[in-house]
Amino acid sequence: MSVMIGVPGDNVAGERRVATVPDVVKKFRGLGAEFVVRRGAGAHSFVRDEDFDATLADSAAEVIGKSQVVFKVTPPSDEEIDAMTPGTVLLGYLAPYSDVARLKKLAEKKITSFAVELIPRISRAQSMDTLSSQAAVSGYQCALIAARHSPKFFPMLTYAAGTIRPAQVLVIGAGVAGLQAIATAKRLGAIVSGYDVRPETREQIESLGAKFVDTGVSAAGAGGYARELTDEEKKLQAEKLAKAVALCDVLITTAAIPGKRAPQIISADMVAGMKNGAVVVDMAAETGGNVAGTVAGETVMVGGASIIGPVNLPSQMPVHSSEMFAKNLYNFLSPFIKDGVLTLDWDDEIIAGACLTHDGAIRHEGVKKVLGL
Repeated sequence: MSVMIGVPGDNVAGERRVATVPDVVKKFRGLGAEFVVRRGAGAHSFVRDEDFDATLADSAAEVIGKSQVVFKVTPPSDEEIDAMTPGTVLLGYLAPYSDVARLKKLAEKKITSFAVELIPRISRAQSMDTLSSQAAVSGYQCALIAARHSPKFFPMLTYAAGTIRPAQVLVIGAGVAGLQAIATAKRLGAIVSGYDVRPETREQIESLGAKFVDTGVSAAGAGGYARELTDEEKKLQAEKLAKAVALCDVLITTAAIPGKRAPQIISADMVAGMKNGAVVVDMAAETGGNVAGTVAGETVMVGGASIIGPVNLPSQMPVHSSEMFAKNLYNFLSPFIKDGVLTLDWDDEIIAGACLTHDGAIRHEGVKKVLGL
């Protein structure tokens, strides 16, 4: 019997993405899988029901009840978990560090859940890395938001009475989001500088035509993330960064670590030293922000600077962010579907590493440690 994959949609305020798209459904069907999709699940991503080539259902509960595998963008509600039968495979963003009650409920229902946030960051898993694909959308959006709110042109502009100088943009954090913000700001014509505590990012920043801000502090860490800085390193970093921040017209910050509060990099004193009319876009607003004064979902004035705290940036570009997310899920699950039958390989490093709950237990040791379970 062919595995049935269900897409119940995501009934969360502000969420416009859908967990799969027609082209990806077609690829899964080529492996022998079948699909059931809630009517209207792709409406906010501009996907019509008939485009899915799937069985349609009227409710999320009906979709889930018919499915052996469930794809979600956002974590499931209690009602959605209740609709799952033991052994159901759940795949999507599950916010593993934020809700102990949900984890316990998934375990009690014997749901085999895979959190895309936990997919090991190894070379073989790059094509499955939703954190990276969605971060690229976020970085792009940050640059556009900054350009839209800046009282200055990004590019140099020559007009009859003279020349307008290009805006000075500083991007902090050179992960996927930061590099995309740098590239987008450059394409918009700004003079761009970039900073990251990881020294290996210098070459990446400069390859995009931006100037690297060297503070003399290195915080190379494990897993592609930065380590925690010492107090002395933080002081040195702050002194050097303050000078760069004071010179910029636009500041974009992108430093975030999954499962942890965002590090505050830009102090209130640094914000106070910014130009009148400067714009700050803090991509880490949802996890506390990199900038003192950031309020998630709001734009606040601090002195002469506007601090913007955007939330759920990938959802603002749902067509491409949904396509990218869907391809990530396909690359994660498709190797384990043969002739329509799903057989998970528990010896596979990626399957084992991304597993959150299975067979009645919370399986991820890192999550259990953080949550004290």
